[in-house]
This record gives sequence, structure tokens and C-alpha cells, in this order.
Amino acid sequence: MNQESKNEILFVSTFPPRECGIATYTQDLMIAIQDKFGSSFSMKVCALENKPILRKYTQEVKYIMNTSNRSHYSELAKKINNDEAITIVFIQHEFGLFAGEYGEDVLCFLNALLKPVIVAFHTVIPQPDDKRKTLINAISNLAQSIVVMTENSQMILESEYKVSSQKISVIHHGTHLVSASDENNIKCRYHLRGKSILSTFGLLSSGKSIETALDAMPSIIKLFPNVVYLILGRTHPEIVKQEGEKYRSFLEAKVLELGIHDHVRFVNSYLSLADLLEYLQLTDIYLFTSKDQNQAVSGTFSYAMSCSCPVISTPIPHAKEMLNDDAGIIFDFQNSEQLAEGVIDLLSDPDRRKLMSLKALQKISPTSWQNSAIAHANLFRNLSQTKHPLKYSIPEISLDHIKKLTSQDGIIQFSEIGTPDLNSGYTLDDNARALIALTKHYELTEDAVDLRLIEVYLNFIKFAQQPNGKFLNYVDPYGNFHEKNKYVNLEDSMGRTIWALGEFVLHKSLYSEYLLIMAEELLVKSLPHITKLESPRAMSFALKGLYFFNLVKKSDGINFLIKELADELVLKYKKSRDSNWEWFENYLTYANSVIPEALLYAYLETGNLVYKNTAKSTFDFLLSMIFTPTNIKVISNRGWHSKGLENNAFGEQPIDVAYTIISLDLFYSVFRIYDYKIKMETAFSWFHGNNHLQQIIYNPVTGGCQDGLEEHNVNLNQGAESTICYLLARLTMEKYRVEEFVIKEEYLMAPMDSQYSKIEVNRIS
Repeated sequence: MNQESKNEILFVSTFPPRECGIATYTQDLMIAIQDKFGSSFSMKVCALENKPILRKYTQEVKYIMNTSNRSHYSELAKKINNDEAITIVFIQHEFGLFAGEYGEDVLCFLNALLKPVIVAFHTVIPQPDDKRKTLINAISNLAQSIVVMTENSQMILESEYKVSSQKISVIHHGTHLVSASDENNIKCRYHLRGKSILSTFGLLSSGKSIETALDAMPSIIKLFPNVVYLILGRTHPEIVKQEGEKYRSFLEAKVLELGIHDHVRFVNSYLSLADLLEYLQLTDIYLFTSKDQNQAVSGTFSYAMSCSCPVISTPIPHAKEMLNDDAGIIFDFQNSEQLAEGVIDLLSDPDRRKLMSLKALQKISPTSWQNSAIAHANLFRNLSQTKHPLKYSIPEISLDHIKKLTSQDGIIQFSEIGTPDLNSGYTLDDNARALIALTKHYELTEDAVDLRLIEVYLNFIKFAQQPNGKFLNYVDPYGNFHEKNKYVNLEDSMGRTIWALGEFVLHKSLYSEYLLIMAEELLVKSLPHITKLESPRAMSFALKGLYFFNLVKKSDGINFLIKELADELVLKYKKSRDSNWEWFENYLTYANSVIPEALLYAYLETGNLVYKNTAKSTFDFLLSMIFTPTNIKVISNRGWHSKGLENNAFGEQPIDVAYTIISLDLFYSVFRIYDYKIKMETAFSWFHGNNHLQQIIYNPVTGGCQDGLEEHNVNLNQGAESTICYLLARLTMEKYRVEEFVIKEEYLMAPMDSQYSKIEVNRIS
């Protein structure tokens, strides 16, 4: 048995098709880990049953434990001990899941286990009696690690149960990423057009205190006669076994008694995830009415927050943590008057409701299942004796958000979370970048939709070019050039545009003559201004474009421009460098890697070894400044890194990570240094959680990339720059996913200082 196949995590938990919140939680977590890390872990389930019931389980279920049979605990532990594949046993703990007054029979299982154990406490009860305290202490002592879902639970374990803080990890209940949808369209589908929707979901039981919300409804209806309250979910199957539909009947009778039957709908079914998320997206206010003061965590209102629902909740610890700072409203247990006041206040103030939605989404986003998967995977790795490296899975390429951002005029600059902000207007920068990305994507897929987008971006570039050949960058939502063009330096946008046009012309076999002629004319018209560029980044962008253009339209004039730009970059390097500073300026700013990358292209064009050596020494210096042994940390936009000073921390942007990946690709193709390829993979993993917050930057549901990584949070806005740059990075990585470089034998065997074929290098890079 190989080492990887032994790296198996056994989840001890209820599991679907058993209808139980913890069963759903476990399934969602396993799916998230599988999606995020692929073959890094094998995951199996020991399904908990309280009687010998034969359910039709899926292949994930490896063992079944009958928790009502005490002898079964130790018997199963022996089987697990003898199972060489299992490296960690991960127990989902809730008091009612195991036999005994407080579920103490679980100790029979734990005492017999010889494998490392993690226990996730779904409920942590404050002020415990002696018996409960003794049980939790015993479980904690037998486990190597403890997981709780709120900081409050951690505090209680430490202060009241005296569990060591070293043993506890806080990993919040996971939530689903949701792509923004049109609320009114969803309401129409559910015949709720024009209604203000309140909702509650979950398996029904008296502990949910739905009657508190029903008692509040008459006051709400008096002021908002269009309100409808949706009670989503069937009765908990264990409750049905004990008392049938007694509680639901009680609620239905109360609806009739209060005369609110036209304003309350029961959806008596176990909802699929897709249906549940749709109901939450059409919800204007989510109501959490539980009267269980010891309920540590609620997945239900977490899901509501992830769908941007303003939440009004009773003061369970989880709610008090998540709904502070006006991210929601707290009301007292079973206080219908307070609940009514909260609903009325929010329905009366749409602006406050919108702000609350945004704050709730900002609060809940770190708890996405993707981020939960990262936290759990790191926990597994730290506990595992194998110390295997985590391999982040690569999501499928998606243009969904780019299509959403693109209007008939161009790609919109900014986005409010996942919703394009048309008021932000357009920039040449973004449309040039989009042209590069879509050109590469069309080369890969030959998707006809790409052609329509490419034409939009190319037409924007044509519009932005002035009669003298220069380009303007900023365009307002109405198609007018913005005043910013008069006082902002436009060099970078010009350089990026030449890069984009050169990349486009390079792929001439894919496009119509009309588009190619347009692109060529735009580039040629701009050539007189290239030698006036002063910014090393602008010069480098332009040099890349000229290199690609010259591969197709060989010209002594273009070759001369490439040499002139490269010579100027080398001159800047000689003026700035010293024994500790191998760079072109006295500071590192943004898009740094493009400068040595451009010099390497100049070497490929000319064979000048000065360009090659300068490119490598400066690139290696840059890498030494931004890579740690485990991740990348690009130069902060809070303050550039000046020569001789400490590097600023935090404020990392996707554009810098993406450009570094693109540059690493070229350097690897030329120098064949394997460390460049490793760094490429490391840098790409930054987007997927390998960063100081251990949170995703790329949203696989929307296809958008978030705008930045700050000290304590991710900027959730998914603007054009970030999204396009992620796509460029993703397309760069695609060839490593499909196949290694296709390089001719003579290329591999060529001396390091020989001039390689430009066409061949371009094709593989």
C-alpha cells in the first residue's frame, strides 16, 4: 500500500441519507476538502445509527456504528486500529448522538482507539454540572485536537472545562458561496412578486420557537401588508418518531388563530441545497428564533448571511459573535415585540438593510466551505505523522464573471462584491488586459463566445486611441473621456495596450483579416510615442508587445525599438544596483516581474547576453524578496518597498501574483530551473488559500477574483483587474495541468548561452 493511499481521514458522524444537521455538515465538509485538495486526502465515514437500521449509504461509508449497542463501540475501535489506511479519526460530537445520559458511551470508543483523534464539539454548554464537565474533560484528554465553531465555545472550554488552548482550533461552521442573482426574478418564479419575504429554515422542533415569529406577524402585517413569512423545512425525523407532527399542527393552528394564513407559507420538505439557496436569495430578512440558550452554533443563519440576508436572531453565542457591528439585529429569547420592532425597522429602511447585507457578507465570507476545508486540511496535516504537502486542486476555467462585467462598450472597471458597478466606468488598462486573456482563452478553446468579447475589447482600444496615436485610459459610464486623463500618468496603459495588440497579432491564424488589420494599424500608429516612455514598467509592457508583434511582422524598425527599450532598462539597472540591491529603481512597486521578463524577451530577440544576465539576476533578486519557503507575499500596496528599508506587510493584490506567475513561466521555459516551476505552483496556490489568512482569493462559484488580501480580511469586491489577472494566471497554469512543456530535443540540449528559436519559445511559453 503506497503512502498516499494510507492518508485516510475517518469521519465518525451521522451521514446522509439520515436527515440530521450534523450529517449535512459532515457531507458538506468532506465535499469541500475533496474539491479543494483532491488526492491530498482520502475520506471515509463511520456512520452513526441509534438502532440497527439498514440505510442505503454511498461508498464513502466504510463502517457503521450502532450507538445503542455499547459492545459495538470497542469492537469497531479495534477494526479501525487494524485499518492501515486510516491516519486520523475525526469525531463529530453532539450529546444526543451517543448512548448514555450525556452520551458518555463515546468514551468506550475513545478509550479503545489507538489512532490520532480529533473531536469537533458542535455544542459547548456553559456552567456545566459535574457529570457533564467530567465527560467533556475525559473526551478532551483522549483527543489529540479539539475543534469548536465559535470563539465563545473556545473561551468556555478553556475557562470552565480547563481544556488547554493549545489543543483547541476554532473553525467556523462552513457556508456556501453564492453567485448574486436577481431577487425579483426568483420571487416571480415562486409566485412572490412584490412581496417582502421573511424566512426561517431547518428541521422543525419546538426548540426553534417559530411561534415567536408568528406572534410578531400581526404587528408587522399592519404596517407591511405585503409581507410573507416562509417556514422552510420538514419536522425533525426524531421528533416525528416521538410525537408525530404535534409541533407543526400547533404552529398551523396558531396561524389560523392569529388570522395570518395569507401571510404564512409552510414548505414541508427536506430542501435540496439549490432550492434552499434560492429561497434564501429571495428572502428580505431572515429570522432565527431558537429558544435554546446553550445552542453554540447555527448553520441556518450562517447560510442566510452567505446569501446576503439581513438576520434578526435570538442571542445565542454564535449570533452575538457574527451579528455585531450592525451586521444583524439581536432580540431577546421568545420576545415577539422586539422581533416585530426589528423587522419593521429594517423593512422601513432599505438603505440600512442593504448596508447590513454587505456587512453580513463581509463577516461570513471567511467561513466559506472552501476556507473551512483549508483550515481542516492544515489541522489534518499538522496532526498527521506523514507531514505530506497539501496539493491545491485547480478549479475549471470560468469566464462567468468576465462575461457579467462586459457590456457592449467594454469591460466595466469595478464590482460591488459580485455585481458590476456600471458607475465606475471603463479603463483602457482593463480592456487591454481582457484582450490578452481572451486571446489566450480562445487559442485554448476556440469558443465562439470569446470572439464577441474580443471584438468588444479591441473596439474599446480603437476608441481610446487619439488621432496622434496616443491612448486615453479613463472612460465614464456614458462613453465620455474622464477628466482623470488630463492629470494621471497614462504611460502604463499605453504600454499594456501595445502588449495586448502584439499578443493579439501573434495569434493571427485565429482571427479575421478585418480584426488583424485593425490591431496592426492601432499598434503601428502608436510606435512614435514608445521611445518617450520613462516608466520601466510601461517600457517593459511595450517591449513584450513589440517582441510578439515582431515574431509575425519582422521589422528592423521594431527590432531597433526593442534594443532601445532594453538598453534603457539595463541603464536604469546599472544606476540603481549595488551589492544588496539588484533592481532597476530604488524601490519595488507593482507589476515588478514584468521588467526582467521583458529583458528576457529582448535577449530572445537579439541574443544579447547582457539582457539575459540582467534579466536573471534581477528576477532572482525579486523572487528572494517575495517568496517564503511556503508561499508568496508580494510587495504591499500600502507602501512600496524602498531600498535599504524593511518591507511593508499586507496589502497584496492579485495582479502582482499573476504577473509573477507569467514571468516564472517564461524563465522556466528558458532556463529549465525546476525551482521556477515550483514557485509558479506556490504562487498560484495564493489565489486558492495558501496565504497569510488561509482564505481563498478566487471565487470558484462566480468565476471572479477578489480585489486584495489585507491584514485581517479579503477585499470581497471582484473587479475587472483582479478577475482578468486570475484568468491570465490560470491559463498560464493550464499547460502544466494538461502536459509538460513540448520542447524539441535540440532546445533541451542547447548550451545555456545559445540563442533559442523565438518561435519555439513563444509557442511553449
